[in-house]
Amino acid sequence: MSFPPPLSLPVSPRDGRPPKHPPEHPPKRPSDRPGATALAAMIVALALSACTVGPDYRQPELDVPAAWKEDPPPGWKTAQPQDQSERGEWWKIYSEPQLDELVTQVEISNQDIAAAAARYRQALALLDAAGAAAYPTVNLGASASRSGNASSSNSSGTGNNDSTTRSRVNNSSQIALNLGWEIDLWGRIRRNIEAGEASAQASAADLSAAVLSAQTTLVQSYLQWRVNAVQRRLYDETAETYRKSLEVIKNRYEAGVAQRSDVTQAQTQLSNTLAQAIDLDIQRTQLEHAIALLIGIPPARLELTPPAKPSLPQLPQVPTALPSEMLERRPDIAAAERRAAAANANIGVAQAAFYPTLTLSAAGGYQQNSGFGPLFTLPNRFWSLGPALAAILFDGGLRSAQVEQARGAYDESVATYRQTVLTAFQEVEDNLAALRVLEEESVHQREAAQAAAESEMLVRNQYLAGTASYLDVFVAQASALSARRLDIGVEGQRL
Repeated sequence: MSFPPPLSLPVSPRDGRPPKHPPEHPPKRPSDRPGATALAAMIVALALSACTVGPDYRQPELDVPAAWKEDPPPGWKTAQPQDQSERGEWWKIYSEPQLDELVTQVEISNQDIAAAAARYRQALALLDAAGAAAYPTVNLGASASRSGNASSSNSSGTGNNDSTTRSRVNNSSQIALNLGWEIDLWGRIRRNIEAGEASAQASAADLSAAVLSAQTTLVQSYLQWRVNAVQRRLYDETAETYRKSLEVIKNRYEAGVAQRSDVTQAQTQLSNTLAQAIDLDIQRTQLEHAIALLIGIPPARLELTPPAKPSLPQLPQVPTALPSEMLERRPDIAAAERRAAAANANIGVAQAAFYPTLTLSAAGGYQQNSGFGPLFTLPNRFWSLGPALAAILFDGGLRSAQVEQARGAYDESVATYRQTVLTAFQEVEDNLAALRVLEEESVHQREAAQAAAESEMLVRNQYLAGTASYLDVFVAQASALSARRLDIGVEGQRL
């Protein structure tokens, strides 16, 4: 499998240095006022000298061992770094066509992966929203109103109280274009974009981890399903052998050369074996239901074809990577590291709140306060242009608390990142040790199964010859069945 392609998004330089070639200004016209020119020059100078507050991100240091504590098993080789290459269809090392077909459906229909993909799209949208703050906003508005008020006047002009009340009606209309632009003097917007980009990359790694987790769970469930089929075949063959033995013992009992207890013991052993075989059917159906859930279909629609002669897949030779290479391949580690980068950028966002904000605003349009004449005429035109500087003088410690909260969140993300790395090392070491131990265990378990089978055959012959009791046969058969099932189980764990 592969990670989603890296994000290539335009992000402002972290050091906030001005471009080498500032934009040229148009020549001054006679109508330009000196004050406006000076103001524009001041704003450009402030914008060019903008800085980015907050700490620049450095990847947290890790204690990475040079090699694994568990030596690779014989025949293994060290993998070449492949963090930038296609990981491919890794499950094909088991050479199971039915498994290949099932895994290809996971990325298409699995609902956990669909949810992770939706979260990734949300993270990209939040990144776009953070980037939009670096651009001006333009609004178009239109309004119209009609209002009236009452006024009184002395109609006689003699100073008497005789007056006349009149109603005055005003009509007004306006259409205007408004522009606002926050100058990112202290890098608040740039830090927001930096945090959004890191969060989107973390979400992309989460999506890769979800795909890998679903694929791995499916492969494990399928291999357990195959182990179950082999064990069921073992119980079916054993039950058939016990059934034949029961017939022999019944004939011997009717001939008077065997006891009734021999018949009951043989019948008990056969019934126990049939019951254990049925118990395997419960496990098989649950595994099939789990596989159906992983590929996103109802269990009733899943059709698995059991092999004609159940057997386990051949154990593949898996190359192991160096610890430093594993850090580059695991998406959960990549996600934790990117979240630490996002938390670091949020410190700068919180610190920028201590500094004033500079906003450029402009407005223009047409406005008419009375009458019903044409709106779009020169006398009705208006415009405004100017900067606005705003700063918080007192907030009761709110901003300091927010900065401290951001620093605490960063420390938490660093600790989580390091814990994720340590957990990854533990998981690899655990499984390398398990593979080594299981390889040794499988050798002894196979020898035990072979010896138990030979012992069962010898004791059965002794019983038929009259030199051993059926209790000895009972014990030998139970030991042989247990040894063979354990042998199959160890091979399943290795797979």
